[in-house]
Amino acid sequence: MPDIMWEEPFCGEGASCFRLGTDGQGNGYIAINGEEDHYLTDSHEALRTMIRDIKAGKADHLL
Repeated sequence: MPDIMWEEPFCGEGASCFRLGTDGQGNGYIAINGEEDHYLTDSHEALRTMIRDIKAGKADHLL
């Protein structure tokens, strides 16, 4: 398992908490809080782009 540095959880209503993390090799990770052994991974740049796109409203149709 890679050495992932997890951020504090981002929690919505109820139990929907997600964690974002990075490693020293430039990878980004997303996991459900408490389920960090089962994560999605891509490049740190891909994670950065996804966050910027969400902030820009490109996922608003999912709300």
